[in-house]
Amino acid sequence: MDIATLITRTTSKATCIEIVNYIGDSEERFMVLLDKFLKNEKQVSVRAGMALSYCFDINPKIVLPHIKTLVKNLQQPNRTDAVKRNTVRILQDVDIPEALLGEVAEICFTYLDNPNEAVAIRAFSIQVLFNICLKEPELFTELKIVLETHLPHGTTGFKNRAKKYLKKIEILKKA
Repeated sequence: MDIATLITRTTSKATCIEIVNYIGDSEERFMVLLDKFLKNEKQVSVRAGMALSYCFDINPKIVLPHIKTLVKNLQQPNRTDAVKRNTVRILQDVDIPEALLGEVAEICFTYLDNPNEAVAIRAFSIQVLFNICLKEPELFTELKIVLETHLPHGTTGFKNRAKKYLKKIEILKKA
């Protein structure tokens, strides 16, 4: 069994769990999955991205050393939605290193400010930016402005997430 073969199967939770179990704590096997994810080939990225997300959910310590690589990958042109969505999904649950805060904030503000970006990418970006704002409170003003700007024209999912975080920002301001 190998990851390349598993990734060619249908995208399903069962296949992702099989990949995660196969990887276990093996850095070598994880690197094969990461390589498939970083290639930015649409179908491969979708399947590898889903498995990468499951890896993070089940065994975050194998993914954490590669956060910088994932962030640098987002800075490459023409990343697929799968690459952006799965990377930002991971970043929302990570204590982002100080050295990467500016880069991650810039990437996520770009995604959030683009109404043509997929809703999941924008929603995960809100969480990432909120987490960054907890470390860099001066960014709360910018986050609030962007959310309020896009709120009237956002999808239902975007509106729900934006309103939730606007309330959190107001509560923090009063504290």
